[in-house]
Amino acid sequence: MRKVIVKCKLKNRDEFERKLSDIDLDFSQVYWQHDRIYVPRNYKPHSNFPRLIMRTEMRAVDKPAKYSFILKRHIEDSGVDITEETIIKDYEKMVNIILQLGFKPVAEISRRRQDLKMGEGNFIFLDKIEGKSGQYAKIESELTSVDSITAAKEDLKRTFETLGESNFVENAYFEI
Repeated sequence: MRKVIVKCKLKNRDEFERKLSDIDLDFSQVYWQHDRIYVPRNYKPHSNFPRLIMRTEMRAVDKPAKYSFILKRHIEDSGVDITEETIIKDYEKMVNIILQLGFKPVAEISRRRQDLKMGEGNFIFLDKIEGKSGQYAKIESELTSVDSITAAKEDLKRTFETLGESNFVENAYFEI
């Protein structure tokens, strides 16, 4: 799946959430995600190398965790993210496969997250990253084969600006 992602460090999370609530857009309940990020041994930031992510997600304490394997590539010159996610049953076996393929662990990111679906293929996420100051919002928009990447990214930035936010973050959470 191809997507454009724009992140922003929020000035005031409550105000941001209130503005969306005023137009009848409400976020999900808070849930917890933990990502372990793996990169190839020759990884360089801002290159087109893939990242592999092992994600644990807990939506409710009375339900089992969901484990996902995510392949993510950010194509630097176009600004597009290519993402494939697969639900897995055996977390440890998948980590062993990743390590045997020559990937190395570089970071772990835990976050409390809420999400909101805005139409077909558009999502807003509110994130509180453990160990990082501030709160973040991220808008993801799925692209069709005919969508203009530049126009889609500008639309997402305008959405943030309309909501009073403009402190855009270009790096992945593990690079902040």
